[in-house]
Amino acid sequence: MSSLQGYVDRRVLLVLQDGRAIVGVLAGFDQKSNVVLSDCKERVYSMDEGVEEIPLGLYLVKGDMIILIGELDETIDSSIDLSTIHADPLPPIRY
Repeated sequence: MSSLQGYVDRRVLLVLQDGRAIVGVLAGFDQKSNVVLSDCKERVYSMDEGVEEIPLGLYLVKGDMIILIGELDETIDSSIDLSTIHADPLPPIRY
């Protein structure tokens, strides 16, 4: 997980096994891929109402729950009107 070092103090998107999408600033991580996010929000997708952002604050995510971590371009992300995006929520991953 040393490749996460380049994402520290940057805004990232996490996709979790239960289908949640979490956006926040990567504050830290450990050798088991557990991550700490600050200024964190969950993005809830809906076909009816668009994307809702639920503030979470400081958030710890266990590494075994993470499917994907990607850096967000803050300029592009802030220019998108999330209420106009209609999409089905991601289904949970089942083993």
